[in-house]
Amino acid sequence: MIAASAPAPQEVWDTLSQDQRDAAYNNNAAVPTSAAWVAARDVAAPAFRAAHAAKLDVAYGPKPRQAFDLYPAADPDAPCLVFIHGGYWQKNSREVFAHYAQGALDAGWAVAMPSHTLAPDASLTEIVAELGSALDWLARDGRTLGVGGRIVLSGWSAGGHLVAMLLGHSAVAAGLAISGVYELAPIRDTFLNAALKLTDDEIATLSPLRLPVTQKPLAIAYGTAEVPALIHDSLALHAKRTEAGAAGALIPIEGADHFSILDGLLSADGVLVKAAQDAFAEATS
Repeated sequence: MIAASAPAPQEVWDTLSQDQRDAAYNNNAAVPTSAAWVAARDVAAPAFRAAHAAKLDVAYGPKPRQAFDLYPAADPDAPCLVFIHGGYWQKNSREVFAHYAQGALDAGWAVAMPSHTLAPDASLTEIVAELGSALDWLARDGRTLGVGGRIVLSGWSAGGHLVAMLLGHSAVAAGLAISGVYELAPIRDTFLNAALKLTDDEIATLSPLRLPVTQKPLAIAYGTAEVPALIHDSLALHAKRTEAGAAGALIPIEGADHFSILDGLLSADGVLVKAAQDAFAEATS
């Protein structure tokens, strides 16, 4: 499976057409049901927010998208799952992922969902810094709004990348990276770079596969029906961390694609909720 899931070697990548390079990272095109998933999400998320409206749109900074939706637990000291949305750093927001807080809430955890400024209005360097500021705010002021427990930082797709980048934050006990991108160099060769405008320095300093390993538990989840590049990055990051002696499970979810994988957050016994609990247990044992 590993060999079949590997991306094209550099010498092959260099021969690919632009359409082939774009397809390697185009999750919407790779999943025939992606439009139906978005339509269902756009019904479920606002309904969830309307039913949990007490602590929404809480600012952590001065810019319009620098805000949290907070879903406190009954116990203010309960662990908090922070979920960072995906969208290749250039689309989506916390609001449209609200219902994925359900599983952790049912498990007795708090959930905090931040948004961030999107590319091209912010560089990837600035996006990482913004979410670091969000974690600073949560550690400093979250308790005043009922969210005071230790943090498991989670995220999907681009959010998975941001989890790997921010795992070392002092407020974070453990992480759960879902379907992430952990090497940025190929991204610069695709349609995604029109907004991102990645620099050589960003590729070197914001690619988790190029950085020292953070010695905190990090569960790495991916669907076996994802595009090969994302499967490869998940396998490679887990291998790098294992070699460095870092804790955290590799979680291949059989049959899950880039979108259906998030079903594992919808109930207390969902595979991703369990993964967050296990990572937290590793961090606190």
